[in-house]
Amino acid sequence: MKITEPPRSPERRKQDLLDRLEREIDVWVATADREGLPCLVALWFVWDGAHLWLATRPTNPTGRNLRDGRRARLAFGDTRDVVLVDAEAETFPAQDAPVAAAEAFLAKTGWDPRRERAEYAWFRMRPVAVQAWREVQELPGRHLMRDGVWVVQDPR
Repeated sequence: MKITEPPRSPERRKQDLLDRLEREIDVWVATADREGLPCLVALWFVWDGAHLWLATRPTNPTGRNLRDGRRARLAFGDTRDVVLVDAEAETFPAQDAPVAAAEAFLAKTGWDPRRERAEYAWFRMRPVAVQAWREVQELPGRHLMRDGVWVVQDPR
């Protein structure tokens, strides 16, 4: 394969990421339990401008890992358009999630975990590190956020 596209500017990468957070509905969620056993699942999400909100059963491996370990790696895209987000998790019982987040999730996905008979929990994922790249030519400068702070200025 030949690389023909020039690398995007850091500002363009950040804008592409922000657009993706608004547009996409699924994210890969990687967690691990106390013994280090990994778990990888796709979940629906909504972006509120600062956090990603996920919902899953608190008793399944992902729910337990998010609650107990309080962190995850979130991944978008494929190997030609990668976004990795390292995030810290905060757990909310289904009925305790902020209304704005729950309503935005419902509007985006068409599903409301608050109305399920089974127990669900919300997880507010605070990004602490973000990387984005397309192909090898974008590996330099792939870090858009470090220690919870954007290292790239707002593109707008």
